[in-house]
Amino acid sequence: MQTLYYLVNSVLSFLVYAFLLRVLLQVVRADFRNPLAEAVVALTNWLVLPLRKILPPVGRFDTASLVALVAVQVGAELILQRLVLQPMPYGLLVEVARLLALATLMLYTILIFVYAALSFIAPGARSPATTLLASLCEPVLQPLRRVLPIVGGLDFSPLVAIVGLTALRILIS
Repeated sequence: MQTLYYLVNSVLSFLVYAFLLRVLLQVVRADFRNPLAEAVVALTNWLVLPLRKILPPVGRFDTASLVALVAVQVGAELILQRLVLQPMPYGLLVEVARLLALATLMLYTILIFVYAALSFIAPGARSPATTLLASLCEPVLQPLRRVLPIVGGLDFSPLVAIVGLTALRILIS
């Protein structure tokens, strides 16, 4: 039973993160001509495109992507709860909001870590991955860079961001 739960949870988490990444890419106005962004779009179009016929965008924001993200998270939570046969400690929507907040914080923690690691491994290298990571991470890191000085040529803003994101995850958990 644990193996089945693990496999189902892994597949559903991958789906949630794909839809979450699509929403975040829209929020930061990333370049959707990037091959990695195109892959995210291709993975999520099966649900977003039908929803777009029903839900109009609000300004420049695609509401269909957000509704698809919430729907996938609700579906994932219902499936996982069905597998373990445990009642939810909170209401479904509260639990979905909590899980989406935790997923967003975890995704940003990983993205910022990879972005910082790439800056050490291959500084100044341009690739689709670094371009996409920059568009996602810079809006978080830029305000920290205004406050934190660069010490000895080292930028500590990724470290501070990761510590802050982890503290928020602990607080929400």
